[in-house]
Amino acid sequence: MDPVAALLEIARLLERERASRYRAKAFRQAAATLQGLPATVRDDPTRLRAAKGIGDSTFAVIRQAQAGEVPEYLVELRGDVEPERVSELRRKLRGDLHSHTEWSDGTTPIRTMAESARALGHEYLAITDHSPRLKVARGLSAERLREQIPLVRAESTNDFTMLAGIEVDIFDDGGLDQEPALLNDLDIVVASVHSHLRMESRPMTARMIAAVSHPQVNVLGHCTGRLVQGERGTRPPSQFDARAVFDACAENGVAVEINSRPERQDPPDELIAMALEAGCLFSLDSDAHAPGHLSLLDYGAERAEKVGVPAERIVTTWGVDRLRAWAD
Repeated sequence: MDPVAALLEIARLLERERASRYRAKAFRQAAATLQGLPATVRDDPTRLRAAKGIGDSTFAVIRQAQAGEVPEYLVELRGDVEPERVSELRRKLRGDLHSHTEWSDGTTPIRTMAESARALGHEYLAITDHSPRLKVARGLSAERLREQIPLVRAESTNDFTMLAGIEVDIFDDGGLDQEPALLNDLDIVVASVHSHLRMESRPMTARMIAAVSHPQVNVLGHCTGRLVQGERGTRPPSQFDARAVFDACAENGVAVEINSRPERQDPPDELIAMALEAGCLFSLDSDAHAPGHLSLLDYGAERAEKVGVPAERIVTTWGVDRLRAWAD
């Protein structure tokens, strides 16, 4: 087995099961290191083990792959990590409008995310790194975002489109955390609440309605902010008048995100049903912070199917030309 392929598959599986980001990153780093080593070092166990970026676990994987074996750790992960869930809706998804890179709190470069999306059969991927106020996530200043935009679009190919975007933080008053003119230069704007999640219902409702009424917002991200499982623990949903918010989304053509992260499951099923009744569009997204997270769309697709969301109401089943026309 090719040792680089083995290391990268292990990284993807670790990411899919939301293991420690450092574990997955170590295997990606080892793959990059191995690719850059001359054959004389790759074939010399002593020099290989001494190479910076190769640890005990990654060394064992490399040596087993070089011996023509499927590495033991990879066999273990293949058996432990839940495979992708196949559904009719998942097969209809053509892209993803919410993902992050190492420019903010993701783990890999833009190119790695693009390559991984193409490998999954995506026709497009939006890079939506965080906005300035989210300092804990290394949110992008206006200057850094301007620098990033052409780098994102440069990863497009004849049959794959990279969309430049942002996950912009919603201020307490409903304003958006980025320069308006710069938002206008982007292909996709996802607006999300990340602070003061326990705000009282009335001001939270006004805050969200103001945000989705902004002409440059395309998607309302993980609207309740809840966490239902995972290493970050649990968090209750924010309180707001969901029907009023969804009515505003429908009126303004803003898609309600169905966030596919298993730890979020946001919105809850009953709110998806309410948004459906209100006439909303939806964006079924991965909220990927690593390449292996991109495959988590299957979880969101399963939930959307269960609630009865028609594929034609999900903008990420649309082709890129129709998607761009809607976003514009």
